[in-house]
Amino acid sequence: MCLAIPAKVVKVQNSKAQVDFGEGVLREVDVSLVDVKVGDYVLVHAGYAIQVLSREEAEETLRLWREILEVESTLGPK
Repeated sequence: MCLAIPAKVVKVQNSKAQVDFGEGVLREVDVSLVDVKVGDYVLVHAGYAIQVLSREEAEETLRLWREILEVESTLGPK
């Protein structure tokens, strides 16, 4: 399964950016495919930012992820 996760751009240097996935999870991603600045939200897949999102789109997607993880945690191991 391929997943793309929203993240907030906290630092940009050339074609790399440090992004925040929330809850203190920071990672460096390649932003050569998009035009971003600090404060933007991006969709990250396999280490690449593939799309710029509005804040609302990113927050809604993150809210849905949290809901999925909460439900999954109640189901226990498979």
